[in-house]
Amino acid sequence: MNQKRLCKGHSKMLAGVCSGLAEYMGWDPTVVRIATALLCLVWGTGLLLYIIAAFVMPEPMD
Repeated sequence: MNQKRLCKGHSKMLAGVCSGLAEYMGWDPTVVRIATALLCLVWGTGLLLYIIAAFVMPEPMD
């Protein structure tokens, strides 16, 4: 059985958080990066969530 696991992505720009989330959800990494940038600019919470995720999300296993 092949279970999906949330981890940092392979196509890293900063820490791999956005690409990891995009791979997990099956979305385009660019869309996730734009959404994260908008969250950072509008409410400022995106940056805090990104930093937390960068420390919490594991590296890819393969």
